[in-house]
Amino acid sequence: MLKILDFKISTFEVFDTPIDAQTMALILEKAGKLLQRLIVESISIDEDILEESLLLEAIKSFCPNITYFKIRYIEFSTQLLELIGNLHKLQFLSLRCDINNIPVEELKIRVMQFSKILPLTLQYLDLRDIWLEPFIDILLNHCQAPLKKLLIDRLDNEKTTKALIEFCARTRTLNYVGVRENSYLEALDDNIRKEVEANVALIPDHYIVVDC
Repeated sequence: MLKILDFKISTFEVFDTPIDAQTMALILEKAGKLLQRLIVESISIDEDILEESLLLEAIKSFCPNITYFKIRYIEFSTQLLELIGNLHKLQFLSLRCDINNIPVEELKIRVMQFSKILPLTLQYLDLRDIWLEPFIDILLNHCQAPLKKLLIDRLDNEKTTKALIEFCARTRTLNYVGVRENSYLEALDDNIRKEVEANVALIPDHYIVVDC
């Protein structure tokens, strides 16, 4: 593949296969600053990305102009956070992470760090990941990115709702919140829903999913 691939590429997708970071690092080095859209999806959370550290370092070193980044089944590591913080042109981010072996208190710290380093160019954030549900309020309370679209699993507790309303008031940029299951929207307390919808539109997630 390395011999036949045209490295003058702006989009690179790897999915439904075990991810070999060594090969990808070579491709990313060749693609370099031309690369704008990167999608990395392993088969499942049980199929590790081989040598995650090497892959993240390659993206950080060679591909500073990424505007769309989607990655699934990768550790929610400090190195991942550092990479995202260094993508200064990033507009679309879709993230699914593995949090095994990360203590809860450490996880809270990393979510806070993650929210603070999100690039100020970011407009779309897809965090439909079950592990993040208890920490959405932490993310929203510390996020300064001017998001226009936010995708989450559910909106079903006062803590998250309050954080969302405060985020809308602070940034005045958020237009849509997409929720994974329509049943969560239907079950939402009417008073809470009215309060949220006074600030932002609540809709099923599939209406606003962006797949570049």
